[in-house]
Amino acid sequence: MQTVVQEPEVATAVVLRVTGEGERDLIVTGPRTRGRYHPARPSTVCVRVPLLPGQARAVLGVSASDLVDRAVRLTDLWGEAGRRLTGDVAAAGDPGAVLAAALAGPGGDPALTVAMRALAESAPIDEAAGRAGVSERYLRTLFAREVGLSPKHFARISRVRRVLAMAGRERWATVAARAGYFDQAHMIGDFRRLMGVTPGAYLSGRLPPVTPCLSLRGPAG
Repeated sequence: MQTVVQEPEVATAVVLRVTGEGERDLIVTGPRTRGRYHPARPSTVCVRVPLLPGQARAVLGVSASDLVDRAVRLTDLWGEAGRRLTGDVAAAGDPGAVLAAALAGPGGDPALTVAMRALAESAPIDEAAGRAGVSERYLRTLFAREVGLSPKHFARISRVRRVLAMAGRERWATVAARAGYFDQAHMIGDFRRLMGVTPGAYLSGRLPPVTPCLSLRGPAG
C-alpha cells in the first residue's frame, strides 16, 4: 500500500479536493504540528493554495490559532459564498489561479514576516524579535494569533522541513549543520518528535503505521 506523507506545515491553506467519484470540496487546512502518514487515494486530486502569514483572519474570518491541526470545509466558514466558489474553482481551467485570486487579501503585520524569515534562518527568538523591532512578548502574541504556532514550534517545523528537503543528498552531520541544529543528535531528536521516526528510518521507508486522513470538522471557533 502506498503511503502519503503530510509534512509538518506552518501555513494555513485552502485545498481543492476532487475525488474519483466526482465529489468536489474546498478544504481549509490549518498549520500541522506533526507529520502524518495516510494511505494513498490514487483517484483524489488536490490543488493547494497557501495563505500569506496573517491572512487567515482577514480572508477566512477565522484565526489561524483556531485551525491548528484541523480541516474545515470552506462552506462551513462562508456558507453560500463558499459553495459558489467551490463550483467556480472546480470548473476552472486553472483552478489554482482562480482560487488564489479569490483568496487575495491584505498581508499581515510586516513584523511577522521579518520574524518568520529570521526564525527560518535559525535565528534565536530574541534576535528574531529584535530584527522585527518588537518585544519577545509581542512576538509570541503575534505568532499565536496570526500563525497559530509559537515561535519555537514554527522554528522547529522550519528546521525539520529543511532536513526533509535535504535527506539523502548529504551526510546527516552536514544536513544537521545546514538545517541549523546544534549537532546531529539535536536534529534526530527534533525529527523524531515531529515525524515519528528517526531521519534514517524515514529515508529507508520504515514509516509509522498509516492513519485515516484528518476528519473534516465543523466550523472553527
